[in-house]
Amino acid sequence: MEIKRTIKYESELDRNFVKEVAGMPGGEAVYSCIQCGTCSGICPVSHYMDFTPRKIVSMIRGGFRNEVLNSFTIWLCASCYACTVNCPMDIKITDIMYSLKMLAMKEGRYPAKFPMPILAEEFTKMVKKYGRVNESRLVSKLFMKTSPLKAMKYSKLGWTLFRKGRMELFPSSVDQPKSIAKALESLEG
Repeated sequence: MEIKRTIKYESELDRNFVKEVAGMPGGEAVYSCIQCGTCSGICPVSHYMDFTPRKIVSMIRGGFRNEVLNSFTIWLCASCYACTVNCPMDIKITDIMYSLKMLAMKEGRYPAKFPMPILAEEFTKMVKKYGRVNESRLVSKLFMKTSPLKAMKYSKLGWTLFRKGRMELFPSSVDQPKSIAKALESLEG
């Protein structure tokens, strides 16, 4: 029987993690959290999360970089902004979650074939290339990279959407897609 240690030593924590998050868009207010739990109480998906939003903020301040970036919480954020609107300290928790997602993607910290980061990555690639998204290509790429057999299950829906003019087969482009790509790259840092 293997005994697993669950307590972290001080040397295992990343004390610069909070500074890194504070330097990200929306992260500057991470120091002012009073741990009231309003964000967690109002979050519609918090009961599916491995750590509540309140705990994520606490873990950021505590230096639990690996636990935060490897958690499902950052991927389950529904971006409804209920936490941000109701936070008594005006902390933009949804923006912090976006920053954490970007950091996790940059470091490759998500399970293989996990659909959300792959969707975000393909979405961004497509916007950089064409200036807009082609839903049929985006969905096709997502299925091919995550679960190709699921594509069969949704093929009838795709065909119906195509027939009704709701999905295009080929991507269209804006006049200057390179200017959009340049703007996105400047946001990514």
